[in-house]
Amino acid sequence: MGTLRYGYPPLEVTLDDRVLAHLQFVIITKLRRKESFVFSWKDDPDLSEGRSSIWIEPSIPLHFKYTDPEQPKLNRAWIDVLMRSAYSADGLKVVEEPHPNKGSD
Repeated sequence: MGTLRYGYPPLEVTLDDRVLAHLQFVIITKLRRKESFVFSWKDDPDLSEGRSSIWIEPSIPLHFKYTDPEQPKLNRAWIDVLMRSAYSADGLKVVEEPHPNKGSD
């Protein structure tokens, strides 16, 4: 399980390394474009049954920490779904990984 740390003092969000890698790709892409957006996720069921949202913007410290030293192969179909959600009014949300399209990386 990886961790996304955001802000100072950091808010820590625990996510599967594979999920985190795909979110990192989308988040960094948006921030490189200087685009701010909302990121939402379901809270850890052991801690809460709710959900949380944060406003992501380029000036706030952000750190991605992985438990696995190897970078997972990214699913382009999943990145596309996540990127579309990041541009929606509801913002970026963690969704299940779709089956990769034939020939995608």
